[in-house]
Amino acid sequence: MIQNIFNILEKYGHVFLKGTWGTLYLSLIVVFFGTIVGALISLMKMSKFKPFSVIASVFVEIVRGTPILLQLYLFYYLGADLISNQLPDTFWVITALIVNSSAYVSEIFRAGIQAVDKGQFEASKSLGLSNAQMMRFIILPQAIKNILPALGNEFITMIKETSLASIFFINSLMTSEAIVSSTTHMKIESLIIVGIIYFIITFTLSKLLKKFEGRLQA
Repeated sequence: MIQNIFNILEKYGHVFLKGTWGTLYLSLIVVFFGTIVGALISLMKMSKFKPFSVIASVFVEIVRGTPILLQLYLFYYLGADLISNQLPDTFWVITALIVNSSAYVSEIFRAGIQAVDKGQFEASKSLGLSNAQMMRFIILPQAIKNILPALGNEFITMIKETSLASIFFINSLMTSEAIVSSTTHMKIESLIIVGIIYFIITFTLSKLLKKFEGRLQA
């Protein structure tokens, strides 16, 4: 088996390399846009304007209460049927992942903001700052210490969740595994290679994240 693994890597290493890049690229896009959307949703959820708060709360509960695979299928099929079938499949898969990520990121932002001492909010109001100024200059700079490490964990989680994109044959590690195993008929060996790559990526990022958290605490 070990010899087969080396033979596969020698012949199809470029396929796994392409899948690794696809997974990282997909994860970066999802977390980047998921962070922007999630931040807006968290602000809506904490808004004193009731309709915004209700809409954001319902959105978060629905997304967090349903499986990500179901969301992928819904966006993949409903998006093409109801909006446009001219858009590439990748667009709908990425959109579904962004929507899923934004719900979790919104809770990360909300928790990070609420962790800031209440006195900071009161002091900001006493200085006559508007809500936007308070969030921009006072609250978010303090909340960032709680938010950034959690966003790092979300990125690591998304790297693993993008494996579901292989169902729609989007470029990712699991798609590379499907291509190689169907060509070589060595399913176990291909899965082991992909598992090792996933472990190396997530383990490395976890260690870097811990160092980053240490610096933030310092």
